[in-house]
Amino acid sequence: MVKHAAVKLAETCKILLPCLHGSPEQSGRLFIDLSVFDGRAEFSGSPPIWFFDQAFFVTYVSVAKPPSIQCSATKHAAPPLARVSLPPVMPMDFSRMDLVARLAGRFLFCTSFVVPATVIIFGQSFLTCGHVHAEDFVNPTVVAPSTAPAIDGEQAAIIKGRELEANHMWGEAIRHYEKATREFPESVGLYQRMVISRLHHDVNRRYQDQSYLASIRELSTTQALDLYSEILANLQTHYVEDVDWARVLIHGTASLEVALSEEKFVDRLLGSADPQRVEAFRQTIHHKLQGRSTATRFDLRASAAFVAAEANAELGLSGTATVLEFLSGAVSTLDPYTRLLSPMQLEEMFSNIEGNFVGLGLELKAKTDHLQILSVIEKGPAEEIGIRGGEKIIAVEGIRTDEQEPGYVADLLRGPEHSYVAITVVGTDGTQRDVNVQRRRVEVPCVENVHFVDPVTRVGYLRLTNFQKTTTRDVERALWDLQRQKMQSLIIDVRGNPGGLLSAAVEVADRFMSDGRILTTRGRNVRENFDYAAHRPNTWNVPLAVLIDGDSASASEIFAGAIADSGRGVIVGETSYGKGSVQGIFRMQSATFGLCLTTAKFYSPSGRAISHNGVVPTVPVASTHIAARPDDEGRLTLDTEDAVLQKAIEQLSGRNMISRLP
Repeated sequence: MVKHAAVKLAETCKILLPCLHGSPEQSGRLFIDLSVFDGRAEFSGSPPIWFFDQAFFVTYVSVAKPPSIQCSATKHAAPPLARVSLPPVMPMDFSRMDLVARLAGRFLFCTSFVVPATVIIFGQSFLTCGHVHAEDFVNPTVVAPSTAPAIDGEQAAIIKGRELEANHMWGEAIRHYEKATREFPESVGLYQRMVISRLHHDVNRRYQDQSYLASIRELSTTQALDLYSEILANLQTHYVEDVDWARVLIHGTASLEVALSEEKFVDRLLGSADPQRVEAFRQTIHHKLQGRSTATRFDLRASAAFVAAEANAELGLSGTATVLEFLSGAVSTLDPYTRLLSPMQLEEMFSNIEGNFVGLGLELKAKTDHLQILSVIEKGPAEEIGIRGGEKIIAVEGIRTDEQEPGYVADLLRGPEHSYVAITVVGTDGTQRDVNVQRRRVEVPCVENVHFVDPVTRVGYLRLTNFQKTTTRDVERALWDLQRQKMQSLIIDVRGNPGGLLSAAVEVADRFMSDGRILTTRGRNVRENFDYAAHRPNTWNVPLAVLIDGDSASASEIFAGAIADSGRGVIVGETSYGKGSVQGIFRMQSATFGLCLTTAKFYSPSGRAISHNGVVPTVPVASTHIAARPDDEGRLTLDTEDAVLQKAIEQLSGRNMISRLP
């Protein structure tokens, strides 16, 4: 007897069937939740034929019977653009189709299996929303919940991420997917959900950025297109990988489609437009581009100009806004670190490199319903009015963090120098207070908490918070200060350090290495290929331990990787983040925007790729509390409560002494 098609599909595709609703007796209907579907299938038989459109939407699949499979869009279906013969055993990557369908957000696909029993299945693998709806005209064979496959870690991660997406917690979703993709680096589904979440997150942040909004008002459509062309030219010349122009256009289109579904975008630019007209246009953007060439970057400019004109004619949408969405989507989906920089973000980027910025002088971490204050910069505006590390921010300008995503609320803290911002702070004792803080230029220390963690054995300690232009100078000052107090060994803490300047990381590593390779970078452009070597002059030969965790990234990994591979010191803690890529900051000439572009990947002295691997500690220790940092209750952690720090002290205090350099 031929099994029920849904069951057969589940077996063949390894689809997760966690929930069954209803029963075959209820009008012969069976509802199956495939919201976490992320699988690949193989169908064997005579060579099947795929008809697909330019965005890889399957519109028709034919396999030798039985069974035959037909996929078609229930609305806005486009005629096939291509006909491709595939081999008898065909891997069907439903995950990729799911990505593009969700990016476009317009197709509702149904899949019809023609078998002895007539079955209709509406698959979440092709849907933008909803449950699977299986309808059979005979009693089907049902998989009971108790016999459904167990949810594995990857599927559980997708389920949790989708919950965050459903609540529009895009920043949390991105962080969740980033962490999950490090655990499951081969997961197409997790990567796709991360891309989709980033598109939603980015459009919401863009439309809170006053400099971005000013650019929409000030730039003409032609000027925006010139900026688009300049960005594409930089991709072609400097991006770390070959650029697929078709993919770039798809993602630009997807960004506009997502923007047209977001309240901030619509309210700002289309407040008086008929919502039905907006939705109708959104659903047909992809069709408007069918058949257009994507052979060169010049073709993409022409396509963006075409859609901008169409959007203006049909909706009254600013041509500049349309082009900037194409631009933003084109760069933000290339990789997690390439992004467009608004005028304000560009200036902030260069200010951070210089070691200062305009703000309140707070280091924050976004939590589920508040902003945790990790530290307060000495002599900054926040410290002057009594804000302390371990406290919480629950509202900015009256907008509460439990009503809006905390990351978006944090953006409201930005503003012009000398302006004021109203914030609501909850102290470590639970008391709440409202304060007005002036935004001022703040000098950011990159070296903190310099002291002896073991006064008896003279183990010195310093924390590197980031790598900026002043880092080498500040490290040198701290080392001489400790040396004057008879330092015998040293701990450098880069836990939570997100990185910074590559050159600064190389210079700091060079201070502790007398020879050998520090770093290798390799890009598509040969001008990105460098080998950095250590030099004997000014080398500190003090026994060394470096502390890392899962938030140590980029330049931190350059430093820790060099120390680890050279055998110069012991690495204690947890495997680092695994961001093994180099970004260049490009100022655009056609407008006051910037481009943060991935130009190369970097490798440790042994040739090991850092991307997705991270730096592995010599002495693994789980990091639960970090000294001088607030815990979840806002209490500052003592040195003795920091297990990683204590293990490093043990390593350097004589029991497992690291040999000095000769």
